[in-house]
Amino acid sequence: MRKNIVAICAVVVMGLAVLTIPAKSQQDKSKRPSPPASTQCSLAGGHTVHVDYSSPRMNGRKVYGELVPWGKVWRAGANEATTFVADTDLTVGGKAVPQGSYTIFVIPNQTAWELIVQKTTGEWGIPYPPQKDAGELLHAPMTVSALPAAIQNFTISFDQSGAGCTMNMDWETTRASIAVSGKM
Repeated sequence: MRKNIVAICAVVVMGLAVLTIPAKSQQDKSKRPSPPASTQCSLAGGHTVHVDYSSPRMNGRKVYGELVPWGKVWRAGANEATTFVADTDLTVGGKAVPQGSYTIFVIPNQTAWELIVQKTTGEWGIPYPPQKDAGELLHAPMTVSALPAAIQNFTISFDQSGAGCTMNMDWETTRASIAVSGKM
């Protein structure tokens, strides 16, 4: 009887140890090659748009056209899909986005980008969800411009502009931007 109790306790302890190892390694995401980052836009009435993403590094690589292929859906970051959370109804690139949590992807091209707002959340960033037509909320064009110097870390930021913001995605020597505002 005593041997059975000791054996059961050993199995339980080993099981708990195995379960906590992945949890501990996932808790410290700052040690990843593409660490977590976030940004926020402040809107009228105290409302916000919050974006969480992972920030990959150039590390001497050619980014657009190679690491991130032209004309293919990209997760706008690394690791988990980039989240886009709005606590109010929005207009993004002139199109309606209801209050809620989303993931965002982009289709980069040399002269034009397209933002995709996806209703599916909680997924890893790749591959792009195969049920894309069922989960897509919108596609909106982004403005593309050249940066004066190379940016080593992929960065998403917001520039305040009037009652809304411009969301910028900067990396290498490219900036892709789109207007975000509270729905009027």
